[in-house]
Amino acid sequence: MELITTNEALTAMCADLSKQRYITVDTEFLREKTFWPLLCLIQTAGDGIEAMIDPLAEDIDLTPFYALLSNPDVLKVMHGCRQDIEIFYHQAEIIPAPLFDTQIAAMVCGFGDAVGYETLIRNTTGGKIDKGSRFTDWSQRPLSENQLTYALADVTHLRGAFEYLEQQLVENGRGSWLEEETAILADPEIYAQRPENAWKRMKMQDRRPHVVGVLMEVAAWREIEAQSRNVPRNRILKDDALRELALQGPKDKRGLTRLRAVPKGFEGSRYADPLLEAIARGRKLEKDDMPDMPRPTVNRPGIGPLVDLLKVLLKQRCEETGVAPKLVANVSDLERIASDDNPDVAALRGWRHEIFGQYAEKLKAGKLALASEDDAVVLVERD
Repeated sequence: MELITTNEALTAMCADLSKQRYITVDTEFLREKTFWPLLCLIQTAGDGIEAMIDPLAEDIDLTPFYALLSNPDVLKVMHGCRQDIEIFYHQAEIIPAPLFDTQIAAMVCGFGDAVGYETLIRNTTGGKIDKGSRFTDWSQRPLSENQLTYALADVTHLRGAFEYLEQQLVENGRGSWLEEETAILADPEIYAQRPENAWKRMKMQDRRPHVVGVLMEVAAWREIEAQSRNVPRNRILKDDALRELALQGPKDKRGLTRLRAVPKGFEGSRYADPLLEAIARGRKLEKDDMPDMPRPTVNRPGIGPLVDLLKVLLKQRCEETGVAPKLVANVSDLERIASDDNPDVAALRGWRHEIFGQYAEKLKAGKLALASEDDAVVLVERD
């Protein structure tokens, strides 16, 4: 197995891979102690080519590899690749394209929700993955033979899984479904990590303007601190502390000491004054200054049984069509369908409407019933 540590070898390898119809790609990284993931290893393979790139090698320039990821003539095959793309976007502001995510393809082809790599390989090629080196320190050098063998398997076995899934998509005619889902991964906003959007990752039931305003400002402050210092967000303040700050809105350092979620002694740290300034800014925000927020689901009294019926319908339709339920709808979607007259959910659009949404609408309108027949749930049209 080849570990590339020089720019000459990297350029030559990328030139060879640029002639391939597709390449498989994976990474090994660490992020437990940092905000930005530390890229430690890149694995890639094509037809007759298998290699690994050491991004920590002295003076290594990854430009040829990033150009390969952007090459429109080479399909990039990856598995559950959102975190990998986040790394590429942060380092080079690129998103691999064209892209084939085998985890999404597996859900489209009926392999279940978010199927893991080991399970996918076993069920498509019969291969076995040794996970013994999975949780090792990938930043240490030199890398061991076991580490390199494990890492390379993440792209060599993926070739067979891709070809299996590609054929399945041809046979079931669902290639457009995969393209629709993959297009979501091409949105740069997923990976941009903008401080002004940091509050959106946090669940907050209280939507009063002064509460949301403080949450927006303190979350942005924490994001800027974490990014600039390259430390995990929780190293600055935990999510629970931000929610408590938003609800209580302390005006001085003494107020900080009264909050259980704020660490003892925080009021005496260099963070205290900037945090209080952020809280003050948040309290001053008016309702008109707030961004549009998703309307909360308000379930009408007695709607629970209908939601339960929709859950059964979802499972029946997904088993019937061989699609993972997670890819079609979640509980929140079902609650909106049950409660709203015109719910804005993905389950009622595109291919999801074809296999589930139209049946959900009929069930809600009383034009469809669920019944048991030969130990299976069947659909019964009603006048």
